[in-house]
Amino acid sequence: MRILLVEDDLVLRDVMLRSLRDAGHRVDVAGALDEAEYLWRVQQFDAVLLDLNLPHSAHPRSGLGSGLTVLRAARSRGDQTPVLVLTARNRTDERIAGLNAGADDYLGKPFDLAEVEARLRALVRRTQGTQDQVQVGRLSLDRHARRFRIDGDDLELPAREFEVLWELMTPAGRVVSKRSLSAKLSDLEDALGDNALEAFVSRLRRKLAGSGVQIRTLRGLGYLLEAEA
Repeated sequence: MRILLVEDDLVLRDVMLRSLRDAGHRVDVAGALDEAEYLWRVQQFDAVLLDLNLPHSAHPRSGLGSGLTVLRAARSRGDQTPVLVLTARNRTDERIAGLNAGADDYLGKPFDLAEVEARLRALVRRTQGTQDQVQVGRLSLDRHARRFRIDGDDLELPAREFEVLWELMTPAGRVVSKRSLSAKLSDLEDALGDNALEAFVSRLRRKLAGSGVQIRTLRGLGYLLEAEA
């Protein structure tokens, strides 16, 4: 998944960033309201982790504002990216305010990082119509264990090829444009170009040979993962 992490506490942000990246996610970070607003507007994300108490900008004297202003702005322009609010504010009225502003879930601090990961998976599964166990031909994906298997045997893949195949199965059976795929597999520090993407898809095709699965290129549209006839 490509995730936007909005958190101004540097220690907590670094811990969460390492945890999410270790779990295989692409993560962009923002520590202020203006940064979050800009990144959310110009990039495509699978989910947003949003703190509520945030400075207005990176300037040390900018004062604090509410992350709900960024959330309301996104919802007003029709952005339906799943949002998990992470905050020390855990009163009932504040939870209600967050949900009314368009949050999909709410988790009070302190929290367990494993629960954050589990809630993220649940949110994306609900909004994208994905499942933790997916089968296409003789290829299967266990999202919770982050494993691909062919006839029960693990399919070992380098990180980038793993991410490409993951996106093509999230969910399977739909056309994924090159632009969308590149965006999902990039972050601000590491952009994935078309040539690199085509190389990863070519390698995947060779490794999936004989699995009953093929990656089709639909000219002008993108890629489609499907079971072979």
